[in-house]
Amino acid sequence: MRVFVGVMLAEALWEGVAELQAQLGCGRPVDEENLHLTLAFLGDLERPALEAVHEELEALRFAPFEIALAGLDTYGAPDRVETLVLNARPSPALEALQAKVAQAVRRAGVVLERRRFRPHVTIARFGKSFGPGAAAKLGALMQARGDVVLPGWRVERFALLASHLSREGARYEVLADYPEP
Repeated sequence: MRVFVGVMLAEALWEGVAELQAQLGCGRPVDEENLHLTLAFLGDLERPALEAVHEELEALRFAPFEIALAGLDTYGAPDRVETLVLNARPSPALEALQAKVAQAVRRAGVVLERRRFRPHVTIARFGKSFGPGAAAKLGALMQARGDVVLPGWRVERFALLASHLSREGARYEVLADYPEP
């Protein structure tokens, strides 16, 4: 099962994201219930490894904290934009939670990719059809709203999620929810 650990975006922010997606006018918007900030991507895990991860995450403790999303950015190869994201403002508490999650996952025996944590929420994906028209629309949105700031929200939980891929895009299923103690 393809899994990751993440923080789901607060419902209060869904409308602000939907406005950005509508203004973009291209790409494949991420459904509101799938909007999240990834703390650790675990890849494909079998049930025993998944259970070990769950046990480690269940024991993890953290204090609730506030985070905010500010600024649009794109990810992808230099010659092809793959996603449009909202960056998270720097947050020592978020970085601490991510580090605790990574340590817990490693204690469970899962090997994580070595990559710098760049907290963000993906709001749109672009396929192979990303061409001049989409580039123009993306450029216009970046020019008009690239410095967007959404209200902050209080992170009081994170989740272990399964990613189910299909032609219509990914659908995420919460396997376990870890509220602050």
